[in-house]
Amino acid sequence: MARPKSEDKRNAILDSALQIFAEQGLGAATAKIAKGAGVAEGTLFNYFSTKDELLNQLYLEIKTELSEVMLPGLPRGESVKSRMRHLWHTYVDWGVAFPEKRKVTALLSMSDRITTQTQAISAHTMADISLTLQHGIDSGTFREQPPAFVAAIMRSLAETTMDFMSNEPEQAQRYRDAGFEAYWNAIAAS
Repeated sequence: MARPKSEDKRNAILDSALQIFAEQGLGAATAKIAKGAGVAEGTLFNYFSTKDELLNQLYLEIKTELSEVMLPGLPRGESVKSRMRHLWHTYVDWGVAFPEKRKVTALLSMSDRITTQTQAISAHTMADISLTLQHGIDSGTFREQPPAFVAAIMRSLAETTMDFMSNEPEQAQRYRDAGFEAYWNAIAAS
């Protein structure tokens, strides 16, 4: 009879994977991840049947956490600009606070090993963010651009903003606000 799986071991594997992937990229060996988690490599595969499953689960864990950071306090009844400012601030603050997660998210987002099913689940966790973007487009607040392009502009400008916030923490508020204004000017219709 198989022993029940431990949530602590699963989390240790995911934490180790995050650290190892941030340091060595997605090609890092599962043996290193297992060692970092304090488990045998076979134990890792009891929790994640393949490395691709591990990558997909890590991606979902990070994306779920990010949505849980960005969505609380979203000023739903306020202007699109107020909602976008909230999303911007929570996103860049998260990225500065968790640079390894930020780096691994970028790597996983570009990876062809993230399945369409995982992408769909991730999109569902970010649905309120997508709805805000779509509302900005539908209302004419944003320039007429595909929502994915508006989101890509956000990610690109946010990366630059997070780099400056991290490198000059005494100026973090200034960069966060300037980054949002640059983003808003890039997407706003007028």
